[in-house]
Amino acid sequence: MAPRPAPPPSLGRALRRALRRQWRRLRRRLHPPAVSLVHDPGYERALAGVAIDPLRADRILAFLADERLVRHEEVSVARPAALKNLLLVHSPDYLEALQQPATLTLIFGVDLDDEQAERLIDLQRLQAGGTIQATRLALAGGRTAVNLGGGYHHAEPTRGMGFCIFNDVAVAIARLRARGFAGRVLVIDLDLHDGNGTRAVFANDETVHTLSIHNRHWGDTAALESTSLALGSGVGDDAYLEALRRALPPLLDRFRPELAFYVAGCDVAADDPIGDWRLSADGVLARDRFVIESLRTPVVPTVIVLGGGYGDEAWSYTARFLSWLLSGAVIEPPAAEELTLLRFRQIRARLDPRRLTQVSEGDDWELTEDDLVGIVPGVPHQTRFLGYYSRVGLELMLERFGILEQLRARDFRAPTLQFELEHPLGPTLRIWSDVERQELLVELRVNRSTRALPGHEVLVLEWLLLQNPRLSFDGPRPRLPGQSHPGLGLLREFFSLLVVLCETLELDGLLFAPSTYHVADLGARLGSFVDPRQAALFRAMKEVLGGLSLDEASQAVATGRLVDARTGAAVTWPASLMVVPVSATLRDQVSGPAYQRTAEEAAAGMAVRLLPAAPVA
Repeated sequence: MAPRPAPPPSLGRALRRALRRQWRRLRRRLHPPAVSLVHDPGYERALAGVAIDPLRADRILAFLADERLVRHEEVSVARPAALKNLLLVHSPDYLEALQQPATLTLIFGVDLDDEQAERLIDLQRLQAGGTIQATRLALAGGRTAVNLGGGYHHAEPTRGMGFCIFNDVAVAIARLRARGFAGRVLVIDLDLHDGNGTRAVFANDETVHTLSIHNRHWGDTAALESTSLALGSGVGDDAYLEALRRALPPLLDRFRPELAFYVAGCDVAADDPIGDWRLSADGVLARDRFVIESLRTPVVPTVIVLGGGYGDEAWSYTARFLSWLLSGAVIEPPAAEELTLLRFRQIRARLDPRRLTQVSEGDDWELTEDDLVGIVPGVPHQTRFLGYYSRVGLELMLERFGILEQLRARDFRAPTLQFELEHPLGPTLRIWSDVERQELLVELRVNRSTRALPGHEVLVLEWLLLQNPRLSFDGPRPRLPGQSHPGLGLLREFFSLLVVLCETLELDGLLFAPSTYHVADLGARLGSFVDPRQAALFRAMKEVLGGLSLDEASQAVATGRLVDARTGAAVTWPASLMVVPVSATLRDQVSGPAYQRTAEEAAAGMAVRLLPAAPVA
């Protein structure tokens, strides 16, 4: 039985979502939430070879802003922790040793040079300042404050370890003590890994209790006020939540804290790439809610820091938690593709158009480069990408969107842009690994066209190459059809970039022809096939390939394992156009009722099955 095409999101659902957002905006104005956020763009720092997502905080903030739960101007800006505050916890000798990259190499487990070491020190010093700022906000209003960073709980007075240079929570507490705060402090550390550093700092302080529930101990657990529970590997929701429920309420009754820090690590989740626990998304959220609700009776000012969480989905657990904390209702985060696009839109909205086009801000009579085109010999015919973006402006967008930072995270230290604006097939952007242009990472060629899709002006993606020439194909990274090198893992970022370009240029959409199944699968998360019959075929293929990974599905299509269930003929990959619609008219054309009826009729005559894989010799 052929699958029925999924209908587009109804106008009713979209309208209800818009109304809920407007209601949340109005409610925020009438009743501001007792929650403060701390963030800084400087949190976006990457390190090659470490699974830390440099955009984790920015993704969380983009989601919360899109849901009208917070406005960017309401977010408190972090400032780097002062050296005198760091010295309240860390020894002068240790801080001096941080000037040697070898010290950081031991902490992070990868070789670092001077520049990388300096960037990491600046990052964690900034996030330590963010935790200090969150502490100020929490105590000022007897409320909850969230630092969208921090939680570096392994750092001890004389050494760092486990990705942790400065123990931001310990520094914030020590700073309070130096300023006369004598209240009892509880640190609830629910990161997957032991909060050994915080426990070591306060081992002899009976006014600070450290509760850590983790997989394994990282050192001595002796302390005047400490609860250290090592649950081992393979822990799931039930065992974990039971341990938390048994430990926290009695502790609160006995210790009666006047300030709490919650290290809400997401590396307990089942999909964490370096974790060994099996918590579901519901389990992580139940943990977070239990902690916060336990601290509300009586109300304890609370500082939340992110702690551990690795890989591409770590942000979504914190986003889900904070949606509940800010609104009282759990809002499910969007898929990664949708989140990337809405984040890019928010960043674009905050950019001054003059910085993208380099229009002169001076006298109206002042000549610009565009005034000289065709007049002065030697001035090229094209000076702007797609007739709008200056070279510097497009580079600025790539930087603000975090694309260049993600290339740096892949150990390409100085990604360099090259423009070929008069290429016969369309303006071309290349990104090289460095200024010597030794390794090509990205080649993008696009064109504006009024002929490619009759009745619409679209941006045509003529060619897109994303490759990492330093990687090799191996077991977890198989060669996909058409690849010379493994990919960069940035396809959704470049698709979102191109959609934002379309919106800025007021084009109807982004048009492209996916050459392989895996490109179509990724493209379908934002766009649609122009021909509804091809949409029906793709859905039929996806239905039978649903149990395979994307890599495996692509190989199955490329090697002819898909056949027509009725005739036995091979189902080959169609050469068909896809579009990400931007304008309402194009959106209706590729998702409206007429499109859906044609797709349903086509699906009724389709039946696809998957042949078993050939045995390995």
